[in-house]
Amino acid sequence: MGAKTGLLVYADGDVPGLLRRVGAADLDRTVTMMRRLYPRREIEQCGGSNLGDGVYPPEGTVCAASWPDVEVIGDQEVMIDAPSQLPEHLVAASTGRRLVLHAMHSAVDWLAFAVWEDGRLVRSLSLSPDSGIIENIGEPLSFELPYWAGDRPADVIPRPDEDEEPYPLPFHPLELGEDALRALCGFVLEGRPEPDDIDTDSIRLHGFRVWDPHGPDPAEREAALQRAMEAMGPPRFFSLGPDGSLIERDGL
Repeated sequence: MGAKTGLLVYADGDVPGLLRRVGAADLDRTVTMMRRLYPRREIEQCGGSNLGDGVYPPEGTVCAASWPDVEVIGDQEVMIDAPSQLPEHLVAASTGRRLVLHAMHSAVDWLAFAVWEDGRLVRSLSLSPDSGIIENIGEPLSFELPYWAGDRPADVIPRPDEDEEPYPLPFHPLELGEDALRALCGFVLEGRPEPDDIDTDSIRLHGFRVWDPHGPDPAEREAALQRAMEAMGPPRFFSLGPDGSLIERDGL
């Protein structure tokens, strides 16, 4: 699995049903939403994306779309360990609406999702094999029940260099993450699509560069990172010798 998400959705009802009916998102309306959700930030339009790719845009970029009854924001900044700590102004923007947060990162098998109704948190879960259960608030939602009941155990085969220890969670977070994404938002990123899944390629999101005017300039930060990478030189590879010392190798 290689799926990553940093997704917020505001909706006046059932998110999947509303997303199935959307057309092209109005740019002016989306910019107005962006200025409401990102106060004191500089916002500049850039290239957009589709829903499938826009749920995990590059750092410093937000992919977003606003329609009259549903709004979508893809932003790495919402990938927080404890969803209950989502910034207050983002939760306040959901008054009278449903708010869904979905975040996962395949490199560390981490999943977090949460649902607010009219500004009230009703469910939050965050977990990973390294950290265990980080947050678990509210009653499990229906799509979670098979996982907690032991009906969807993690099927993880350790690598040869790893100890033969069982997976530290009763199920795989990314598998639950895909089911959560389908149940809460109507689509999946990996796995077999179902007939009524939303066609994410058909939903376009506008793109925006977002930065703090009082923080480092994103272009300067990117240039500094590039200079640091160039100064590092080529990678070096080592293996463990019989006596436990490191022996440099020519390559992989």
